[in-house]
Amino acid sequence: MTEGIEVFESTFRHQIQADGEIKIQDNFFKKKFGKEEGEWPVEAGRYRLLWMPACPHAHKAVIARKLLGLDQVISLGTTGIFRDPKGWVFTEDPDELDPVLGIHYLKEIYDRDSLKGDYRERPTVPILADTTSGRGVNNDHFWIPVYFETAWKPYHKEEAPELYPAELRKEIDELNHFIFERINNGVYDVGFARSQEAYEKAFEAFFEAMDLLDQRLETKRFLFGDYITDSDIRLYPTLARFDVVYHQVFHANKKRLVEYRNLWPYARDLYQVPEIKESTYFDVYKKHYQLSPHLKPLWGNVYSIVAKGPDVSGWEMPPGRENLSRDPDRKFKHQEASHE
Repeated sequence: MTEGIEVFESTFRHQIQADGEIKIQDNFFKKKFGKEEGEWPVEAGRYRLLWMPACPHAHKAVIARKLLGLDQVISLGTTGIFRDPKGWVFTEDPDELDPVLGIHYLKEIYDRDSLKGDYRERPTVPILADTTSGRGVNNDHFWIPVYFETAWKPYHKEEAPELYPAELRKEIDELNHFIFERINNGVYDVGFARSQEAYEKAFEAFFEAMDLLDQRLETKRFLFGDYITDSDIRLYPTLARFDVVYHQVFHANKKRLVEYRNLWPYARDLYQVPEIKESTYFDVYKKHYQLSPHLKPLWGNVYSIVAKGPDVSGWEMPPGRENLSRDPDRKFKHQEASHE
């Protein structure tokens, strides 16, 4: 068990604070997409999105890519779900090499732009890579979905959903920061706390945020009303992982998702969108969080046992939230035919 704790603290050594809290790691690749000098040009077929299926931050980028039809112009690479001492590995590909970039470790992308060719922080997903040079493009998971929704609009599929409507962008940005800090990272603050004080502080803050969102959804089908927006696809990954891993592994156990009057049917409403459902892997989440060497210490899993439950068949139940919408037959507002 001591060895497992050492693995955890080694993995997050740059983020663990003296008071037991965990700080957020800064992004390494931040250059935007656009037409201005110093920005990455928007080009079909040039970039590859890399993810690890259990990562919630990567999940939102994959959902946005699929909903907008960008899967036709941005390829997808997938690492294995277990990190080794150097980070994520392409274990699921032939010869354990990404078939497009030809790399074994995700870290190789980070090394190419780091001092002395040896990146010392955690190489994270999601990351967009340039297939022409093999270099990193952007790993700012907070903004990648927005880039997909705005800069990449010329490549959106016909009748793509309007996930980031201009008239709501200020409000969406504000709510996104709340979701990011209090929910997406908030549950990690609970699970990764290294002191009782840090744990209890994070615990109360997280469930307060969950209660606020549950109240918001009392009279709205989605976070901004009748249609799914960028904010919904950011909240969803945490909800999808909550009962199967966070509740037990992270000791975020005040309530389960299925006990929330509004958040639970709301999460099912999102899950039953085909483009969202296809990238949701409950069994993968359990294996990753319960068996990963850097996470097993969180729940003392010395015998590498994967919990059999909870039952996830309830995700198929009808959400029954159509009556909250003025447009009950649709979950998305389609973009106008012309592009920006």
